[in-house]
Amino acid sequence: MDAHRLSRRDALRAGGGFLGAVGALALTARTARAEPWSWSPNDSVVGSGGGADPLTVYDPDADSVLADVMDHADVPEVNRLLATWTRNGQPLPAGLPTGLADFIEHARQLPSWADQGKLANSFEFTKKRGLYLGVLYAFASGMMSTVIPHEALAVYYSRGGSHLKERIAKTAKFGYDIGTVNAYGDDGEMVVTCVKTRIIHASVRHLLPQSPHWPAGVTPISQDDLMVTWHSLATTIMRTLNAWKVPIPAAESDGYLHSWQLAGHLLGIRDEYIPATWDQADAQAAQMLDPILAPTAEGNDLANQLLNLGEDLDLTLISRGVLGAFTRFVMGDKVADWLTIPREPVWSPLLEVAWGPFVAVREGVLSVAPVVDAPYWMFDEFLRQFALWYVAELRMPLSIEIPLTNR
Repeated sequence: MDAHRLSRRDALRAGGGFLGAVGALALTARTARAEPWSWSPNDSVVGSGGGADPLTVYDPDADSVLADVMDHADVPEVNRLLATWTRNGQPLPAGLPTGLADFIEHARQLPSWADQGKLANSFEFTKKRGLYLGVLYAFASGMMSTVIPHEALAVYYSRGGSHLKERIAKTAKFGYDIGTVNAYGDDGEMVVTCVKTRIIHASVRHLLPQSPHWPAGVTPISQDDLMVTWHSLATTIMRTLNAWKVPIPAAESDGYLHSWQLAGHLLGIRDEYIPATWDQADAQAAQMLDPILAPTAEGNDLANQLLNLGEDLDLTLISRGVLGAFTRFVMGDKVADWLTIPREPVWSPLLEVAWGPFVAVREGVLSVAPVVDAPYWMFDEFLRQFALWYVAELRMPLSIEIPLTNR
């Protein structure tokens, strides 16, 4: 059978063998560390903290509020009201449960260490490199999420797994909102997006353990899980841009980090776990993210759906093969092999030979392309078409809502 035509049923049937076993072992491993937690809170954005292993820490403030809302409130009405709250500085709608309104008012406040100058530099970073970021959020961070066992399983068995297009659109909104000029200002939307996402995480922690498919005694979305996802986005993007030798002024690099530090805080991550510098982010990712990547049947199914994004794009260049080749190029052979993505006979070698010079020409490092022009046009068109799709996804009616069911 063609591995790229596996249905969800085929993928999960395979899960009864190697992939399923690996996923179960990886999930169990996330409840305890082979080695003690050693990253120091002295290296965090606030330079202090209790140093508790984030595997054992959740979000009790949000969890107690959302459990009460889901068990006792009219959740569809709460969602209807929350949908009208779209701007950071906008007053909350009247009629929300008191406990939820109080929680949101507290959760929406920026920390004392927020730096408007750094946020301005972050916008400069995004303005210059926005064309890369949409693709990287999808095919570096997005595809990486399918080989993060805890995340893949939580997505698959929660509502997001059966409404993946909607979840991708919400992820696109997150990536778009953090890159706007006023992301954290009163007329921006990033604070709203983060706080609503924090609410959803608490809802999933309450709802997912009720699923018969979820392992007994395992609580999803710990502080460790949140930081793993943070690294799959911020740290992975910066690692990739550095690997591509994209020249980034230090102020813009620091600004981009700061925008993600604030996002982490607003998502409910404790400040003591948020790295102060990119070097500290790399050190933390080496302990939290890099060692835990592994395939699962559920993750492979999600990856298969992500690779079919090309069906929604106009340009025939953006086919499953191109997206697969780009995934292999960005994520490496090991991850691509886990996801049963073949090496493309044309696009894989083309990316390996021509992408570096393409980026160098685009960034002004080289004034003349050292190889033929055709690949450069295709690469530019790839980025342009994907960016058009990325923005189009944000035009669809979209509301980050408290889920009522699991998958």
